[in-house]
Amino acid sequence: MSISLIMEVMQAASGAAIKIGAPILILSLLIGLVIAVFQAATQIHEQTLTFVPKLFITAIILIMLGPWMMEVMSDFTYYVFDLMLKIY
Repeated sequence: MSISLIMEVMQAASGAAIKIGAPILILSLLIGLVIAVFQAATQIHEQTLTFVPKLFITAIILIMLGPWMMEVMSDFTYYVFDLMLKIY
């Protein structure tokens, strides 16, 4: 197994991780920013006010994008197994 092949697999793995994690992280960041602005404007500093909406948004995104995330992971898994078959 050459270094270039290892780097290719690592690049594919990081690409899959970014594809899967980015929607959740971006929406959580945006919801947190909106709630932080709301808290600053109203001077309500309740910790659960930021936690609960982020939890609901994350659950909704996982439900909506779950099949797509599984497709990305299965494509990556097929890619890795295909490389293993080509090597050996």
